[in-house]
Amino acid sequence: MSFPPLNEQMDLIRRGCTEIISEQELEKKISRSIRKGQPLTVKQGFDPTAPDLHLGHTVSIQKLRDFQTLGHRVVFLIGDFTGMIGDPTGRTETRKRMTREEVLRNAETYKQQVFKILDPEKTVIDFNSRWLGELGVEGVLRLCGLYTVARMLERDDFAKRYAEQRPISILEFLYPLFQGYDSVALKADVEFGGTDQKFNLLVGRELQRDWMVEPQVVITVPLLLGTDGTQKMSKSFGNYIGISEPPEEIYGKLLSIPDELIYPYFELISGVPLDQLEEIRQDLESGKSNPRDLKHELALVVTGLYHGKEAALGARAHFEQVFVKRDRPGEVAEHRLEAGPEPVWLAGLLRDLELVTSSSEAVRMIKQGAVFVNDRKVEDAGLQLERRGEAFLKVGKRRFAKVIFE
Repeated sequence: MSFPPLNEQMDLIRRGCTEIISEQELEKKISRSIRKGQPLTVKQGFDPTAPDLHLGHTVSIQKLRDFQTLGHRVVFLIGDFTGMIGDPTGRTETRKRMTREEVLRNAETYKQQVFKILDPEKTVIDFNSRWLGELGVEGVLRLCGLYTVARMLERDDFAKRYAEQRPISILEFLYPLFQGYDSVALKADVEFGGTDQKFNLLVGRELQRDWMVEPQVVITVPLLLGTDGTQKMSKSFGNYIGISEPPEEIYGKLLSIPDELIYPYFELISGVPLDQLEEIRQDLESGKSNPRDLKHELALVVTGLYHGKEAALGARAHFEQVFVKRDRPGEVAEHRLEAGPEPVWLAGLLRDLELVTSSSEAVRMIKQGAVFVNDRKVEDAGLQLERRGEAFLKVGKRRFAKVIFE
């Protein structure tokens, strides 16, 4: 098997990375790979604690795809065992434990979504219950004997919780040990993770040494800021863009990001070639390109990654029709409901039509002035809608529905 030259591989691998520990080791591994014609094993683990992937998750998945492009073997590891513990990274309190049924249900969703980025023919899907479930008490004791409480408290989040007298369960101390043992079991050459995962990734290097396995190279990538431009992308913060969201949602949300996120988003989640990326950087710095135009380009590229070019072009046309021409969208979901003398609570109706996730969200959107009925802003969260005729509903900038009472 032939591979690109070392310098070409390193140029692509460095793109969007925060730290490589260490570059010298990685160059040595790649040189050996080229010489022997053997691919590296590149790993990243994902605990299926939520059913959907968002663009923040894709930063490192895009890097996994880069390694596939270079001819290496990628292991997308689903933490069905560790997911029942929950990664304590960045947490201020102990996670609620998930059931195995919840973990497996979410894992199936992950498997479907990840192939929007990775090449299914070049991806190994594995589950860490395969070895952690068989580790046994003796194996767990061996792991625990390799680390001290003092070492665990070197982690910033653990140290902060300890200082604030917040509880830290023994299970949480086991988490980085189990994640590290994943690298032992897979004999990983490279492991990816966000900058907040550095401690856990380094544990993997150390445990590999203890098991006489060549230590993996650790590569960290930035945490993608969300659409608010201030906090990392997260469902908890409401600033995320889900890769399974409708194309119109992805397109519209990308247009809403602050200008300072244009280049990081291009670099980390667009997958555009390196020469084009450099051109974008220069155009932004010189003021040659209008940020608005670059956002449209970004939205078209990223939406196309997850829904295809035709859907992305449709999302752009939808945006131009609704927001540039200020028309209603050409196609709006119609809901035929039974007419009657009793009115219906608007917030509950928005929930039932899935324009919002809950009636409380509907109330919040109404108070924010983001809900319209027949193009008129709703100001009363308790509004009762008459069950007769038709009503055109709009929530935020991109959610529409037409209700026909008959």
